[in-house]
Amino acid sequence: MLQPHIGDSLDTLDTPAMLIDLTLMEANISKLMERFKGSKVHVRPHLKTVKSAALARLLLAAGAVGGCVAKVSEAEVMVQDGIDDLLITTEIVGKPKLERLVRLVQQSSHIKVVVDSVAGAQALNQAMHEAQQHIDVLLDLNVGQNRCGVLPGDEALRLAHALRELPHLHLTGLQGYEGHLQHIHNAEEREQRCREAMHLLTETARQLREAGFTIETDTTGGTGTAEICASCEGVTEVQPGSFVFMDTDYRNAIGPIYANALTILSTVISRPTPTRAVVDAGLKSLSTDSGMPEPKGLPGVTYQPGGDEHGILRCDDSASSAATLPNIGERIELIPSHIDTTINLHDVYYAHRNGKLEAIWPVSTRGKVQ
Repeated sequence: MLQPHIGDSLDTLDTPAMLIDLTLMEANISKLMERFKGSKVHVRPHLKTVKSAALARLLLAAGAVGGCVAKVSEAEVMVQDGIDDLLITTEIVGKPKLERLVRLVQQSSHIKVVVDSVAGAQALNQAMHEAQQHIDVLLDLNVGQNRCGVLPGDEALRLAHALRELPHLHLTGLQGYEGHLQHIHNAEEREQRCREAMHLLTETARQLREAGFTIETDTTGGTGTAEICASCEGVTEVQPGSFVFMDTDYRNAIGPIYANALTILSTVISRPTPTRAVVDAGLKSLSTDSGMPEPKGLPGVTYQPGGDEHGILRCDDSASSAATLPNIGERIELIPSHIDTTINLHDVYYAHRNGKLEAIWPVSTRGKVQ
């Protein structure tokens, strides 16, 4: 198989292929960073979206203070590639993960983790004690998502006091991620509920400070709420990730603030009927957990998976949409509905500008689920 090279036309790519429109992506990054320019709130993008050290470096160059990752295995890849100021946003439990975390901390003193229980904190402290290491920790606060997280107020205070007895853990902040609010379509409802969640976060931080704890970081927010969070007194850091590329789920919720910069290029391999075409991108190329991907530039045409390797395009009953249905051999781009899970299906980004390849980046944390 001939390998694509920098400078090649997109026509040389085999399909399915994951494309980045660099002009759109760079505009997305600049737009978000500009919104926080001059603010006291820092941007720490969640790298579980981009899954790439090369893209992490672009975000740092644009003004990010570091990165978030969800898993120890993601952090291992990033640290190996020189991205070491990381917050691991998921609780780390179990001997294998703690052993890997210890090795990470031995490589970088900038690794931070979250805790939401005494049992988890004690195991973490023991691992650090045995390795003669220390680590900064944030209390993971449940601000309404009802996933992980200690409850705000008294329970958070009790956990903070318990951490005082664990000398290898340094409590430096709170994480209060309101992921359940990211895709609320009604802007007023999304803002109101986000402000309620931020009150739980910042009020708990205030109580901890009054109790003598040094709380430097209140980190929160995603692409759908980052600006709302940043306007709340006490928030110091936001964690958006999907804004880099966007997807239809976020676009439908918050509007076209950021462009859909990532698409899956596919080829029409069959036209069984005048109103149906089949492409070579199915469930192994596009996730559908947040709805169906959207054919780019084909009004009246919809996509649905036809199995692992096939996608089915259908047009509505109008003559105009039937006319836009592509023919065998033609290529179309599909906009993912959920960017993070779609990226995790691919090995490589093909980054282009005006249809010419400018970079080829590995998806270096693909499949890093541990």
